[in-house]
Amino acid sequence: MYGVRHHILEEFPDLSGTINTMKKSDPHFATLLSRYDETDKKIYGIEVKSRPVTDDYVEFLKKERLQLKDRLYSMITQSAD
Repeated sequence: MYGVRHHILEEFPDLSGTINTMKKSDPHFATLLSRYDETDKKIYGIEVKSRPVTDDYVEFLKKERLQLKDRLYSMITQSAD
């Protein structure tokens, strides 16, 4: 959706306990989560404030956010097993 934040806890509400635990205990997970949040903030800022950027840059950011989300989900589900 356009102009909406994609907080990881809202993306995976049923995994919030695992996410919070991993954020505190797994430095690599915490770093990826931080990168995800930063990328999401950039996208949100561009969309809401109509910052002048190229479509290619926005697409690059969205792909990066999706890749990070996939990696985070994989780590979360492996940890929950």
